[in-house]
Amino acid sequence: MKVKRIIANLDTPELTAAKRFYQEALGLDLLMDHGWIATYGNRETMNVQISVASEGGSGTPTPALSIEVDDLDEALARMEKAGFPAEYGPVDEPWGVRRFFVRDPLGKLVNILSHGQED
Repeated sequence: MKVKRIIANLDTPELTAAKRFYQEALGLDLLMDHGWIATYGNRETMNVQISVASEGGSGTPTPALSIEVDDLDEALARMEKAGFPAEYGPVDEPWGVRRFFVRDPLGKLVNILSHGQED
């Protein structure tokens, strides 16, 4: 057996609020919508990963999700424009990522990150 995909399922009655954050502010594609569940992502191949943590690193709380982006400054600007202020960062962490934390409209702490410096 080979695991092909791991999907985070966030429980909420607020599907419209989730759409505002994940599709409109973050720019993910709507991949599936059955009215009671909506799946956001992109059409590119994603890695299969799951992380377990006792903290979020640098003394921060553990985020519910980590989302890697190619342009952290653009992601931060889009979040702020949509009314989702950073709760932590942006900061260059000692393990080689630049990141910020934001809370989605469902109350979930989201770690938005990029690897290495952006020029």
